[in-house]
This record gives sequence, structure tokens and C-alpha cells, in this order.
Amino acid sequence: MLSSAMRIGIDLGGTKTEGVALDEAGNVLIRRRLPTPREDYSGTVEVVAGLVEAFERDLGRRGTVGVGIPGAVSPATDLIKNANSTWLLGTRLGEDLSARLGRPVRLANDADCFALSEATDGAGAGAATVFGVIVGTGVGGGLVVHGRLLSGPNAIAGEWGHNPLPALRLDGVETEWPGPPCYCGRTGCIETFLSGPGLARDYHAATGRSLVAESIVRDAEEGDAAAEACLARYEDRMARALASIINVLDPHVIVLGGGLSNVSRLYRNVPERWGRYVFSDTVTTRLVPPAHGDASGVRGAAWLWDRFSAP
Repeated sequence: MLSSAMRIGIDLGGTKTEGVALDEAGNVLIRRRLPTPREDYSGTVEVVAGLVEAFERDLGRRGTVGVGIPGAVSPATDLIKNANSTWLLGTRLGEDLSARLGRPVRLANDADCFALSEATDGAGAGAATVFGVIVGTGVGGGLVVHGRLLSGPNAIAGEWGHNPLPALRLDGVETEWPGPPCYCGRTGCIETFLSGPGLARDYHAATGRSLVAESIVRDAEEGDAAAEACLARYEDRMARALASIINVLDPHVIVLGGGLSNVSRLYRNVPERWGRYVFSDTVTTRLVPPAHGDASGVRGAAWLWDRFSAP
């Protein structure tokens, strides 16, 4: 008999797999991290199952299991799609984990899990609508309405990173058209501008120098003009991208996650800019940092059994 009082969440990443067990109030009972066996599907299944079994052995009870994945389950085929961990593509991961563990397992996109965590007991707790944004190596998102994670009939709700960046600049040295190529096969996707690699690419295009995102942010803080200009472009691009979300969904709260969510100036400068792109006289949407930081993804996976709305 599964115990609803214990929820196990697994965050299946491309390089590491993290697990957590939460009690009924959301308190952490146990948390561990292991390397992900890259390019090894059966090994990946075993790592996930092994974490679940180790938690239950150490805690002496069974719980529900939710898994956040870098992709989605296709409603048409039940196969994994849109995963940058390519060894998961085309597999029946949910079925294989359920068979291995002898119980149902619920899967969701890792950005959806982040959004669910922050809407449940994080920075968006109590808000009617929360849009969770990942800005890191990639760009993703998830939507939670009245405490329920929305998936949609195509299992792509919140995938704003593969929309085109709105209002592309066509002028002078700052021209953005047609935009950088994206792994999805198109150009000018929001992800190509707002991801960490996208920020580094923009800096290199403007200066001829190569710096990672963290170094660009540090240099801007120290007064470097080129880094400051790069971050100002980034903030305007984020304002345009999030304005398109506000125009369509009008969320009460937008929570940033991922490595670039640690850039504190974004929470001041982006809302100052997005008003010119939002179709409203005022914008009261709040842009906030995550309450749970890097733990949000794995916590959201643990909450999947309580707060998931099927298509």
C-alpha cells in the first residue's frame, strides 16, 4: 500500500540524478544525488529505481514516485520526446520505471516540476496563476493554475523557449534577425537568446571575446562597459519574451529558475522594461526569484501525484 504521507521525487538530469523524499507537510526526509549514466538507458532506469528503493529501505516505508525529465511524454505514443538527454528519446520510460518498481510512476517535464514546486510552497505559493521559467543551459517553463500543473493535449504547456523572440531588432549593429540557429531546427528561438550559452554568444558577437555567463555578470557588476551593454540587451530580450507570456496568460507571478535566476538585477530591470511590450495600461505581475533554488525541480517531482492536471 502506497503512503500518501511520503512523496518521492526524482530529478533526472543530463549529468546528475537527484532524489528527495518529502513528508506530508513538504519537509525533506532524505535527499541524495548520483551521476546520471549518460547514453545508457537501462543504467538510467536503474539509477532512478535504486534511489527510490534506497529511500524506502532507509525510511522504512513506501511512497508515491514522481520523476522530472528533460523532455516530455508524447500523449500520442507514450514515448519520450523533446529530450536533450537523447538516450531517453523514443523510450517508454514511465512504463519501464513502473515495471521496475512495481507501482505507478508519474513523469513530467523538469521545468513543469520547477513551476509546481514554487507554486505549491515556494515563491508563488498562494497565487492563482504561476508561470515558472528556467533560464540556464536551456530555456523552459511550466504553468500552474489554482495549484494544479497544466500539461495540455500536446504535453508542451509552458514551452516558451522555442517560440521566436518577439519584436526582433532589425537596426544597426544590434540586429537580431534572423537569430541564432536552435537545435530544434529553427532560428531566433527565445532559448538562443536567453539561455546561458545564448548570453555568452551575444557577448562574443559584440566583443570578439569568449566569456561564460557568470563572468559576464561579474564584469558588469565591476563596471565593464561591454558586459553592461550585453546584460542590458539580455534584460530587454527577457522583457519582450515575458511580455508575450503576460499578454497570453496574464499570470499573477513569474518565478525564475536556473543559473541566470541568480542575477539579482533582473528582478528590478526586466519589470521596468516589460511595460512597453504588454498590452495593458499597468502591469502588476510579479517577477520573483525561487524560494527553493536548485531543489525546486526535485521537490516538484515529489508533488506530482497531488497536483497534476491531465490533458
